[in-house]
Amino acid sequence: MNNFIYENKTKVYFGRGCVKEFLTCLVRDYDTVMMAYGQGSVKRNGIYDEVLNILMREGKKVVEFSGIMPNPTYQKVLEGAGLVKEHQVQMILGIGGGSVMDCAKAVSLASGFEGDAWENFWERKGIIDFDLIPVGVIPTNAGTGSECNGAAVITNEERKVKTGYDYPACNPKFALMDPAYTFSVPKEQMAAGAFDSLSHMMETYFSEPDERNVSDEISEALMRSVIRDLRQALKDPEDYMARSNLFWDSTLSENRLIKMGKKCDFTSHLMEHQIGAYTDCDHGRGMAVLHPVYYRHIFRDGLGKFARFARNVWEITPEGKSGEELAAAGIDALAAFIREIGLPTTLRELGVEDRKQLREIAASCHYSPGGYRRLDAAEVLEIFEECF
Repeated sequence: MNNFIYENKTKVYFGRGCVKEFLTCLVRDYDTVMMAYGQGSVKRNGIYDEVLNILMREGKKVVEFSGIMPNPTYQKVLEGAGLVKEHQVQMILGIGGGSVMDCAKAVSLASGFEGDAWENFWERKGIIDFDLIPVGVIPTNAGTGSECNGAAVITNEERKVKTGYDYPACNPKFALMDPAYTFSVPKEQMAAGAFDSLSHMMETYFSEPDERNVSDEISEALMRSVIRDLRQALKDPEDYMARSNLFWDSTLSENRLIKMGKKCDFTSHLMEHQIGAYTDCDHGRGMAVLHPVYYRHIFRDGLGKFARFARNVWEITPEGKSGEELAAAGIDALAAFIREIGLPTTLRELGVEDRKQLREIAASCHYSPGGYRRLDAAEVLEIFEECF
């Protein structure tokens, strides 16, 4: 294992009924609580009423911050920061998927900083040397793992940039994770979220070091778990064991654990972020389109690891295959799984209609230093065109 420092301050309360059991004591010290949520699903499935009733019963002043979009914008973050200052909010409670949790963390950061938060914390990696308003989260979908990290991926619409850094100081104070809260998520959204988790694992796995290490072995187990339990959850969306496994898989994919000692290759994520910045496409579905094509471009540069992926994750027998054939078979298995779970395989399915726009998007993509090989803008464009 390479050297590392591990930190994660989020306390997780996991299991059926955890919100009713623990939320009261977790908000005890805060008089004014902001409820941050999305575009209405938490009201339709009853989660909003359950949380609000607990807060009202405890005599809290509740400030509502609603309408957080799937790709939260910097303007939305500033709107939330304004509410925090206006109402002297003491805690932010994010209820929803990754976008809501990211936005809640971003609001905490932006409301505590007096300067230009985008320029200092999103445009470049900044230093948080000031107090932040504590954030608690109640995730309602498995996917981003945002509940146990300090990342807040935000889109600056004016600059057409979607980005975020992981600041440990922004980690939620607590995460209340009730797998039953994910039951109302539509199948396609569940599949997209689970694939986002899988993509986090793959992007950590397909990077140096390639020698035996605990991080890779954990990643292989997590990838097998996502594949197995997503298949089961698609058959029976209310299979509690499958949904709870997917929930915890998502957390473990992004709580920094599997990244320890790894370089990490986030090329596909950075490419998808820019597609999202220009088109507002769904993140997990975008990752499904990009991953197989990107991996076919770079697998020869990490041949041993891709062959191991085929053997240990997809259980493909190596007999009669060269290393290159085995590695390619693993990528083919990944592509077949994407089709099996009903996710898109082309950018057109994501609503990208203007092929000419791809050149501008490719030129805006950032470099991920952990990859087996660095792509230039021309090859990024080539991948986009193959995905189109």
